[in-house]
Order: sequence, then structure tokens, then C-alpha cells
Amino acid sequence: MRRPALPENVAGPDFGLPDDVLADVVRDTGASAGMVYVMLPGERVLRLVLASGVSRQIVAPWARVPVDAAIPVADAVRQRRLLWLGSREEIARRYPRVGLVLPYDYMVAAAPITGVATVWGGIVLLWPVWHPAQLSDAEQETISDCCRRVAALLQHAADSNRPLRPADEPRLLPALHPREADPAWAMSALGFAERLPVGCCALDLDGRLTFINPAGAELVGTGAASLLGKRPWEVLLWLYDPVFEDRYREAVVTRQPTSFTATRPPDARLVFQLYPDDSGISVHITPTAGDPSAKAAAAAAPPPAGLVGATPLYHLTHLATALAEAVSVQDAVELAADQVVPAFGPRALALLTVEDGRLRIAGYRGYSPALMARFDAASLSSDTPAAHVIATGVPGFFATFADLKRAYPPAVCQDGMAAWAFLPLIVSGRPVGSLVLAYDQPHAFPPAERAMLTSLTGLIAQALDRARLYDAKQTLAHTLQTGLLPHTLPRFPGLQVAARYRPAGYGMDIGGDFYDLIRCTSTAAVAAIGDVQGHNTAAAALMGQVRTAVHAHATAGAAPGEVLARTNRLLTDLDPGLFASCLIAHLDLTRHHALLATAGHPPALLRHPDGHTDILRLPPGLLLGIEPDADYRTADIPLPPGAVLALYTDGLVESPGTDIDDATNTLADHLAATEPGDLDALADTLLHHAEQSAPRHDDIALLLIRPCRGP
Repeated sequence: MRRPALPENVAGPDFGLPDDVLADVVRDTGASAGMVYVMLPGERVLRLVLASGVSRQIVAPWARVPVDAAIPVADAVRQRRLLWLGSREEIARRYPRVGLVLPYDYMVAAAPITGVATVWGGIVLLWPVWHPAQLSDAEQETISDCCRRVAALLQHAADSNRPLRPADEPRLLPALHPREADPAWAMSALGFAERLPVGCCALDLDGRLTFINPAGAELVGTGAASLLGKRPWEVLLWLYDPVFEDRYREAVVTRQPTSFTATRPPDARLVFQLYPDDSGISVHITPTAGDPSAKAAAAAAPPPAGLVGATPLYHLTHLATALAEAVSVQDAVELAADQVVPAFGPRALALLTVEDGRLRIAGYRGYSPALMARFDAASLSSDTPAAHVIATGVPGFFATFADLKRAYPPAVCQDGMAAWAFLPLIVSGRPVGSLVLAYDQPHAFPPAERAMLTSLTGLIAQALDRARLYDAKQTLAHTLQTGLLPHTLPRFPGLQVAARYRPAGYGMDIGGDFYDLIRCTSTAAVAAIGDVQGHNTAAAALMGQVRTAVHAHATAGAAPGEVLARTNRLLTDLDPGLFASCLIAHLDLTRHHALLATAGHPPALLRHPDGHTDILRLPPGLLLGIEPDADYRTADIPLPPGAVLALYTDGLVESPGTDIDDATNTLADHLAATEPGDLDALADTLLHHAEQSAPRHDDIALLLIRPCRGP
């Protein structure tokens, strides 16, 4: 198989994806917009690298998407399958965050970019609602071909030591033009537009005006020169209304005509009709008669200069919903940094938190690590804007460096920026940090923007405060749990052992999973694995009691069934209101046999030296803690040298929507197909396979045992 050719402009150690990987799939599927995401090795974030058919402002909230986010492309990557959302209602129901920020009619598909053993990223495509209700087979194959092509390019680049290094901002593809415009034809079209007695203008997909005819300029009351290259609602204050900008966003996303009516002071009512396509928006402007009372109100009302545009409001809504899902402090910091820079206009950001009387750099974007190291651990009493806003609780806005210098004479411009906002992060009167936003050009901060940024810092401060409480709780709980698990396992001549423990994902507390290996004699050992019901400190504490009881009875020489019976009586006497599963294996290294007994635990697996693997269906036993007189029978199985006995908790095989018996069979097949080699490597492989197969919502404990020749 031939490797795909790399772009011709590759000269250094890194490269970017060629534009045509996205342009081709957009053209061949008839999509109105497309986005390509990549995930760098070792990261859990999808980075947007290519976009087509949309503006930078519209895609800004999704420039960086955590893999575990409730976003279509993240779900497609995690589930390794193509997702199709065929209506506005379905998008709002399944992905409310997307529905809030883009509340329009469109269809969307998301697909993963996967290689043989690597997930490289994902692709997202949008269509207008006149697309059929489902993707055709040809469209699905085109999307799959695109994903395979991108995966092959990225794999080849990685193998060639020229990995992709995404730029700070995604590359926006220019609009596709099916043919070159004839100069004479273009001049004729220009003359036609300028002679029209009705107003018309053209916007690009970013909302910037590229043309307006004389009639249009007369209707809006300003010359073409003041509008060209600018968004009309940012120049004409009477158009700076969230409703008007929202109609532009709707036209870009849906590719459907839309309209709105605005009043040019003092009383001129104008109808704007927007007709979008893949290259921009044509706007028809016509005057209309208005209600006399509406005219009077418009004449009396001041220009709406204090309003915030639709795009910042949508970005603020998106940030609020994203931060509501943040669990840890690192989550909150990363989400804030990922969202604020692309969505709200600064070129750089630094988020600082208060720790032991000092300001610590918790996260940043657009700054170098070396520069951030200079400001890390600054004292709260230092004469710096970041510390001052925490002490006073009053934000600082500096439109130029001269403004900053007047307020802080010792200030030195170390970051090369031209304007700054220093914002305190305060919760219930208590400072938790500060947010620094930096702009590469002088930047006026009108009252509406200051109010929006203040709201922004309130959201971030609340999220940080919640996340700190969560982190403290998790640290305490996991310290308790890991303290109850064995730090090391005893070594036995003639026995190889590997153990793994993985806590549940975010949103869970801690579990009661445990494992143990107990020395009985020089030629005998007991392996135990169990799972206490629940995910809290009570479950972890009870797990410690169960493990201690099992250890004590096994050390005393009790058979596996008797160990379970005695531990069961202890639990019923304690009456904790929780149940536990457990599996005990007594290993006889002289006879190469094992005695096993179970209390409602998932079945052990036995991989024989020749590779075939059995699921050991033991005599059933009740969960511990239900019936004080429950009986637990013991089974005797051969354990030849070279065989691998796998004990695990249900987190390894259990996932929503999957039959646990099917998942156990799949695990057995995977164990049979994997060359055991080093047991530690085998344990990592089994965990990786489980995590890639489906999202895990429970703790996982795994114990692998392999007897060798001789005791």
C-alpha cells in the first residue's frame, strides 16, 4: 500500500493538513460547512485545525473540545462511530449546549478520524434542512474516505518525525468559486448593481461588508468607505442589536434566507433581507412605512450603544454551560482558557489563583511558559495590577500602555501587548484569583463590554470555587481508598503477578474495589478480589474491613469457601446497609491447582498455555452481607505452569447498553488473542481494550496470576 503524499510545502519538522482534505469532502457531500479536529498524542483535547463555510467567531466556542465533553465530535471520537443529527429538535435534545449557542435549523454529522490503533481526531459537517433525512451511502463512504485519508497523513507524518503542530487559530478555507470571473462580466455586474434604485450590499461569511451600492449607502446614511471591511452592526450603532446580528448568524449556519427590520434614526424604517450561499451573504435593503408611535419612540430613544452583540452573548452562554460541567480545578481552568481567548477577542490570557498568600499561574493561552514563570508565585502584597484587583475587588481596564503606566509607574511592558483587563475572581466576598486579558492592539472597553467581562469572571470564579471543593473531597477520598489497598504485593518463587486499579471517571466519588495477595506458606498463596456496593467514603471504609477480614481468615488457613462464610457473618453483624462481591483463589504452587469460591463476583478467566481461554463458572454464592448463614462452595481447577488466571471487578466489563455476559466473552476472546508475555504489559493491554470499547463509569481492579515451573 502506498503512503499518501505529504504536502509539498513541508520543509521543517512539522506540517499542517492540506486544505483539500476538507474542501473535497465538503464539495463531494454538498455540505454547507465543515471542520476538522485533531488530537495530539498525550492530550485529551480535540483542536480545530481546518474550517470551511463558517466564520471564525461562530466556531470560536469549539476551537478546543475536551474529549469527554457532551459535543457531537467528542462523542463520535469516544464511540468511534459516525453520528447523525437530522433536526434542530434532535440537536437540542441530545446536545443542549450546542442547541443553546446555535439555535437554528440545520443538520450535522460527526465522524472519528481513526487509524489502526490511534484516534487522531474527528470531522464535523453541516447541511441545510433541505438535505434528505438521512445520509446516503455515497455520502457516508465519502466521509469515511476523508477520515482514512487524514488518518494516513497524520500517521505518515508521525512516522516521519514530522508531527502536526496546530496553529493557535484554525485555518479558515476560502470560499469555493466554481469558475473564474470574467473581468468584463464583473464590471458589467458592478455597473448593474450601482444603477439599481434599491439598496443592496454584500457580506462575507465573517459578516464584513465587501460591497454596497450607492442606493444602499444612502439608505443606511453613511458612505461605503466607512463600511468596507467592517461588520455593519459594529459601525452603525442603530444596528448594534443582538437580534440583527443573530439574523446574520442564522443565515450563515442554515444557508436559508432571513430578514429583519431596523429603524435608522430618527424614524427611517428599513427592511434587510439576507440571501446566503457558500461564499457570503447578499443583502437587499428597502425602506418601509412604520407605525407613527414606533417612529416617535425611535426618535426619543438614544442609540443602543450600550448593548452587547449576539455573538458575545452566545459565547457567554456557552461558557456558562461548559463551566457548569467542570469538575476539577484543572477542568475549570482549561475550559476558561480554551473559551475566552477565541470567543471574546483577547490575544492572550492568564488565570491566577490565590494560594498561601501568593498568586499562582493556574493556566494561560497566548503567553510563553518563560514569561509565565516570571509572574508565578507573586506576592499578594506586590504592587501589580493582578494583585491590586484582588485586594480592592475593582477591575482594572487599560486601553493603552500609557494608561497602565499612569496607574502603575513601575510597570514594564513584558508581554508585547497593547491593552489589558485585570479582573478579580471573587466568590461571596472572598478572593480566589484574578484573570488577565491582553490585547495586541489598543482596545477601548465600553461599558457594555466591561459588564460582560465582569459577568464572565463571576462564572469562572464560581466554577473554580466549586472545583476546589470537589478536588479537596476527591483527594481525601482517594487517599483513604488507596491507603486501604496494598502498596506492594508479596513475591513468590514460581509465581508472577500483576495488579491494576483505576478509579471511576469524573462525576463519581470513590468505589469499594479491592484486591490482595496473601502469603500462606512458601508454596501456597491466596488471591482475593472484591467490590463493595457504592461510590463514597462509606464504601471505601467497608472495603477496608472486608479486605482485613479476608486477609485474616486466609492467613489462618481457612479454605476459600470458609473465608467467604466468615467474612459474610462479619458483614451481616455490622449491618452497614451495603453488600459486597468477592472471589477467593487458594493457589497451590506444588500441585499446580487452585481452589476458588465466589460471592456473587464476576467469573474468573483462565488462559491456558496453548492460548484457549475458559470462563470459570463457579458454584454461585450470595453477595456478602445479605444472609448470615449463606454457604459458599469451593471448586478445584488445574492451574498449569504458563496459564494466566485473571481476576477482575465488574468495571472492566460493565458499561451502559452492553450485556455483561457478552462483554465477559469479549474480554475472554481478547485475553486469548493476546500474547501474555510480560504480565504488566498484558494488564495494561486489557485495561486499554476495556477503556477503548466503551466509556467506563465504575472503578476497575484487575489481578493477573501466572504460575511458573517449580515452586
